[in-house]
Amino acid sequence: MRSAVITGLGTLTVLALAACGGNSGAATGTTGSSGDAAPVSNGAAQVKVTIQNVDGKAVCVLDHSSAPAGPVSFEVSNKDASGVSEVELLSDKRILGERENVIPGLKPSSFTVTLGGGSYQLYCPGSEPENTAFTVTGSAASAGNSVAEQLKAGTDGYAKYVDGQVDSLVGAVDELKAAIDSGDVNAAQLAYAKARPFYERIEPVAESFPDLDPALDLRIADVQPGTKWTGFHPIEKDIFEAKTITANTKALAAGLVGNIAKLKSLTAGLKYKAEELANGASGLLEEVQSSKITGEEEAYSHIDLVDFVANIEGSQQSFEYLKPALSKIDADLTNTISAKFDEVTKALDGYKDASAIGGYKIYDAALKASDAKKLTQLIQSLQAPLSKIAEKVATA
Repeated sequence: MRSAVITGLGTLTVLALAACGGNSGAATGTTGSSGDAAPVSNGAAQVKVTIQNVDGKAVCVLDHSSAPAGPVSFEVSNKDASGVSEVELLSDKRILGERENVIPGLKPSSFTVTLGGGSYQLYCPGSEPENTAFTVTGSAASAGNSVAEQLKAGTDGYAKYVDGQVDSLVGAVDELKAAIDSGDVNAAQLAYAKARPFYERIEPVAESFPDLDPALDLRIADVQPGTKWTGFHPIEKDIFEAKTITANTKALAAGLVGNIAKLKSLTAGLKYKAEELANGASGLLEEVQSSKITGEEEAYSHIDLVDFVANIEGSQQSFEYLKPALSKIDADLTNTISAKFDEVTKALDGYKDASAIGGYKIYDAALKASDAKKLTQLIQSLQAPLSKIAEKVATA
């Protein structure tokens, strides 16, 4: 994930069993003195990742930069770097496993993934540099090389990704409720901004439950007469516009926690079709254009860019899980989409603001007036090729 939640106990997420390597073009981070392959214990290679300050900079240090193919366990700890709290293992931009909320003082925690031979990246947002190369040698059991097998592996991996996002969302809304129950408006604002990306990344999945999604994410303009307004946005109105926490705010927070628990129960064990991932990837871009760029989504907090970025991340994850198969179906189209995602991500990096709630510039009227057209054109340039992949995978 790209935005860390820096309170409470860490949240373990194991997102996918990977049988293929990723690119290694990013900058290389830091490895410990032992450059040999990680030792194997209890059937899994053991790698320690330590987040720490070195010469005034936060770095992620690996005690081993390689491992034999098969199960690999990453034990993550934070020695003294309060500005970095997240570690992800990436394969060609797919998130395979991650640890969040890794703050100084917590006990080490682990995630385990099964890796095939190839090049991977350990990504630590906020460290210098953010990417560290990790190599796996040999081969592990493969999901198969046919397009059908790769599509199946992709949808299975995406299901684990969704499970991880929902697990993180559960923890994030618990944190939001705790802040609201304590009456701390500032803490509630921060917790709100931290919770939103987990929902926005998997919005197409949440929207597949038509009775639940409106209870979670409905804007005031869409509330039908006689219907109670619940979910994120009435809470947003209270804590950002009114800047007050009332008994009703607390009731809304309790209801949100309950409905997110329902979402978790509904998504657990879900199976997805490849075209559902493809349609979801495109649908998230439509969501960006219809409600994020217009400023309608976060009408009171104006953290629309936080949601915007999360939608792009969710769209890209859907694409990345289909990418091995898509590369065989239409390599040129796949390369075009990959390049466009890179272009969009680079452009959005320009809106980062570490001092702002959520880590991105507030999307106020002035920024909307100056940049909305540019952002629309940027997203449309990605959506045009991305909209073609649903038919590609459905007919493969």
